[in-house]
Parts: sequence; C-alpha cells; structure tokens
Amino acid sequence: MTETIDLKRRYLMAGTVAATGLLASGVRVNAQEDNPLPDYVDWKDPEAMIVHSNNTLETRRDAFGTSILTPEDKLYIRNNVSPPDESILDDRDAWEVSIEGVAEPRTLTVGELKTLGIDTVTMVLQCSGNGRGYFEHAPSGTPWQVGAAGNVMWTGVPLRAVVDALGGPADGANFITGTGGETIPEGLDANDVMVERSVPIDVIDTVMLAWDLNGEPISLAHGGPLRMIVPGFTGVNNVKYVKTVSLTAEETQAAIQRTRYRLQPVGEEGGPEHPSVWQMNVKSFITSPLETASAGTVQVTGVAFGGINAVESVEVSVDGGATWQAAEFIGPDMGRYAWRTFALAADLPAGSHVITSRATDSEGNVQPEDVEPNEPGYNHNGWRAHGVEIMVS
Repeated sequence: MTETIDLKRRYLMAGTVAATGLLASGVRVNAQEDNPLPDYVDWKDPEAMIVHSNNTLETRRDAFGTSILTPEDKLYIRNNVSPPDESILDDRDAWEVSIEGVAEPRTLTVGELKTLGIDTVTMVLQCSGNGRGYFEHAPSGTPWQVGAAGNVMWTGVPLRAVVDALGGPADGANFITGTGGETIPEGLDANDVMVERSVPIDVIDTVMLAWDLNGEPISLAHGGPLRMIVPGFTGVNNVKYVKTVSLTAEETQAAIQRTRYRLQPVGEEGGPEHPSVWQMNVKSFITSPLETASAGTVQVTGVAFGGINAVESVEVSVDGGATWQAAEFIGPDMGRYAWRTFALAADLPAGSHVITSRATDSEGNVQPEDVEPNEPGYNHNGWRAHGVEIMVS
C-alpha cells in the first residue's frame, strides 16, 4: 500500500503547476491574483477555472460536481490561435460557410443552414492533451490534469442534411475537412498556423454544424457563431468559427494535421506516418472527495465516458486498485457520446486512501491502468494516474 501511495504522490506532484499554485486535486492558492481571467472570457466563473494562459483555461476538478452538463462558464478553453474579433457575433445568422467537395458547392449563411434541418447531440468535449500532466516524460504543452474536458449539448444542422441538399458528395471524397475562421497574422504561412482538420468521411452521419451550446448561442470563446462538431473525437477536430467544410480526397496539408496532433513515440517528430489524434478512448475520473473525508460512509462521485463508444459501466477502488466495486450511474443517459456521472457509497476507515475509477465501454474496452507514452502527451486515460489520495479522519 505504501508503494501505491508513493507512486500516486509522484503522479500528483508531476501534475502540479507551480506558477499558479495548483495542486493535483484542483485546489488553487492565490491563482486568480497571478492569472486573472482573460478579457474575452471574463464571464467565466473565476472560482471554477485554472488559468494556464490567455488561450488555455482548465476546469478545476472540484468544480464538476454531479451535474451531467458542464455550464459554459465552467467549460475549459483551448485555442490554437487567438480568437477572431468579437464583431463576428454581431449578426450570427449572416456568418457564411463554404461547402465544397459536393455536387453543387456553394456558400451558405447560418440563417440558411437553419432551414435545412436541426438536431441536438450531447457529447464530451475534451482536449487531446487532457491528462498530459500525468505523463512521466514531461511533454511540452499545457500540463492539463482532468479539467480540459466537459459534457455539453450542441444544437445545429446535421452535415449529412447539408451535403444531401447540395447534391451529395463529389466522387473520391475520403475526408471531411473543416477550416476555422481565425485571423492569420501577416507574414506567416497559413499552413503553419491555421486550424484546419480532416476526419474520415465515414463519420459524416454524426457531424454537425452547430450554433447553440447548452441551449444558448455559442460564445466566441467556444467557437461561435458556428462550430463543426465531431462527436467522439478530441476537441481539435471540432473546428471553431468554421468557414469552410470540404469533402476531400486527401487530408489537409496544414501543420496542425500533417505534423501536429500525431501519436508519435517519445523523442520523435510527428508526421503523416503516425496516427492522427481522432477518436477518444474510454475514460473516467473521481470528482469527490479529493482531499479529506470523515470516517464512515463516504459518497464517492465521478464521471465516465466511452469516447467514440457509449460507456457501459464503471468500477471504483478505494485502495489504489487492489480491489474494485461496481458504481452506479446517476441521472439520465444523454446518449452514446455523453459522459455519465456515477456514485459509490464507500465505507472508509481513518487513514490514507487512494481512490480511483475504471470504466468499460459498450464494446468491452476497459480503461487501462496506464498508457504507452507519446511525445506530445495526448490521450492519457490511465486509471492509476487519474486517481486521488485523500486523508480520512
């Protein structure tokens, strides 16, 4: 048991962000004074957010609670390029998106998209690097722990309906390529900077062009007035301020696709020969308790999701993985791509306890104890690293 606790303590310390006084459990010490909310997201809940930088804000682990949906004012932020000017929201229905790689390519406004169909999907939005702070090789980039994720509801038009209205896909289409509307600084090669991502065309029936988030118009920070949504895929594939959606024969040559967001071995440069960061894996983590508890019956809570598949079940361990107990899902099932909140009433005696969770998806994939490291620090879903050590008195 001592070895397990020591290992967990090492994981927790590796995830600490000293500049903002953060602990692995999400406890913040004077972080707000050092890193105030950026102006463009000054409406966020300051007590719920960890400000890593102007373009990277993480949700504190203790801010998730047991609500199924993550409020927008508590939802994490990850921008690869600074957001465009807020004036693009002045007339949301006038925003234009070019649909290419179809029989009848044309540019449509959001107002026109709203006449073609409407649907809603609840899904986990998760940065590819969520959990990066737990990799032992200390990859570069934001040392996210669990808070670069949230469960949100999108409303918009299914991409399939748009493509069908324009005569269907052109011959030879293999990918859906979305291009973001960020402003590229002068003097830079657009391919080096722009957010343009390609995903396999076989997910076209789940892709959405969304204008609402949790029942409200999408904020600038989260991609408004229009965002391409790819359920089950990591956040970078859900292109913000989408201005072009093209069905293409090849993947984009933009650096964010060709060399970045690739799963290359530690020490190697990313390239097309390495798998792209697309689908999410089964994952779960504890949301309470995080530091202390009183001896006796303790309600252990957390969230679990299946990534590209539905989550089927979740187990909880209060002894660092030595034994497991089945937890119960609480609240409604919001669909295949959403997370489920769970709870377990655990009898905890006084002392130190390492609490962790392990989810299984609908295809029988079980959340692993650890993961094979990759150079950029993507897709960490190991249950041991995501656990918490608490003191019961």
